[in-house]
Amino acid sequence: MGDAEPTDEQVVETASDAAEGLVFSRYAQSDVRDLDVTVRFEDGVLDVDVYLDAEEHAAEVADEAARAARDAVDELFESGQEE
Repeated sequence: MGDAEPTDEQVVETASDAAEGLVFSRYAQSDVRDLDVTVRFEDGVLDVDVYLDAEEHAAEVADEAARAARDAVDELFESGQEE
């Protein structure tokens, strides 16, 4: 079971959930005017774009959210290798 690679859908969902989770750990939902998380995973390449419109530090938090998404996907692949 240790060699099972996550599906593309699992990768996209993991990345998206991680990005959104980070944003909403920093802001109340009512403080977020707009959030768009776009995740693509094609040919083993992950692309994450996060647009955030919020009161303060939106660009920094969007960058952190994209990093969190990539880190979560790295962990997803690593956990599949460990078993």
